[in-house]
Amino acid sequence: MEVEGSSKKMIATQAEMVEAKVPIPYRDQCAHLLIPLNKCRQAELYLPWKCETERHIYEKCEYELVMERMIKMQKIREQEANLKSGKKSPIPLIPNTANAS
Repeated sequence: MEVEGSSKKMIATQAEMVEAKVPIPYRDQCAHLLIPLNKCRQAELYLPWKCETERHIYEKCEYELVMERMIKMQKIREQEANLKSGKKSPIPLIPNTANAS
């Protein structure tokens, strides 16, 4: 399963996420890392110094997703700014041949 607009693929299936009781807002491309992290947290009674490697891997994945979205948004804003300023119009409204006399 691939999410539109993202370079990361969904690894965890809906059934796995439901079985692991992953909250809906957390069902993204990093959910496959959240499932073992939550199991570790429950096994270690949520002690903050436990499960550090799992937490680090999950947070890195989330950070990469956020950075990817920020870069895409920046590109969209640059394209809109170029269109507003009249630079690099991808499709000219009036072909060059129409102005030739």
